[in-house]
Amino acid sequence: MKMNNIIKKSLQWTCFFSLALIAFSCKTTKDTAKTMGAKADTATMASDYGLEDALLWEISGKGLQQPSYLFGTIHLIDKESFYWPKGVLSAFESAEAVAFEIDMNQMAMDDMADMGSMMSIMTKAFMADGKTLKDLYSAEDYKVVKDHFADQGLPMMLLERIKPMFLTVFASGDVEMGKGLADQASTKSYEMELFSLAQDSDKPVSGLETIEYQMSVFDSIPLDTQASMLLETIKSSDTEDDAFKEMIQMYVDQKINDMVSFVSDDEMGIAGFEDVLLYTRNKNWIPVMEDKMKSQRYFFAVGAGHLAGKDGVIDLLKKTGYTLKPLSHK
Repeated sequence: MKMNNIIKKSLQWTCFFSLALIAFSCKTTKDTAKTMGAKADTATMASDYGLEDALLWEISGKGLQQPSYLFGTIHLIDKESFYWPKGVLSAFESAEAVAFEIDMNQMAMDDMADMGSMMSIMTKAFMADGKTLKDLYSAEDYKVVKDHFADQGLPMMLLERIKPMFLTVFASGDVEMGKGLADQASTKSYEMELFSLAQDSDKPVSGLETIEYQMSVFDSIPLDTQASMLLETIKSSDTEDDAFKEMIQMYVDQKINDMVSFVSDDEMGIAGFEDVLLYTRNKNWIPVMEDKMKSQRYFFAVGAGHLAGKDGVIDLLKKTGYTLKPLSHK
């Protein structure tokens, strides 16, 4: 596989990195708890925000001529668990336009024909100053990483300069580097399903942030931390750790409060990076959403980890003066 093909695959997956990172962090937390002899119990992670268990919310008030909708997605889910919560498809059908975290049109391979734009994005996936993965690991750990990707048919010479975070999402057993999202046999993506529906119904699609910005977010995480995350993801992919399954079950049960508690624990792998990965982005989205809702009935689809909690999208919209009503009660 040529280098540019690998980067193209990475670009296809950029919009899914946020929740993939959260899912990995959940696994890290569980492993840490086991090592310490502690029993992790998500039932004790009570929410202080009192939101109902619902993935679909109606946005109204503050002078809106028509309501819009906010839906929490999970970027990858096994096909057996995939379902449409009550009211989602009817809300989607009534919407005049759709907005994702990023403009999904950018992910279409045809749009990558603009080589200038493509090269600008590609450079963000590489480490600067000639640094390589080998520089970030001990000889023993480097061998673990090397052997893992070799088993996937990817020699390290093709991956050496790619930032570890851009490889982490491919390091779990759920995603294969050689396949695009549509080719994954056992997983589905709510974003891709909704994007397909939008195309079929000729609904305009846009994003709340650019793909360039979303990629640059990860630059705030030091390379050595990224390297540790990649290594731990590789190691945990070979265990029977089921924290990711626990996250999936929370999603299926629409436990948006528990999901926030789960990913905000002090021992999480993203500790210290929550602001840039979640909260700053949430705040940036609000004025963009406001501008869009003024003229059209929108269907907003963002990662469910962004919905609840203090400075979650629901909380921020309420503080701005909107009324949020849960629609997809379990």
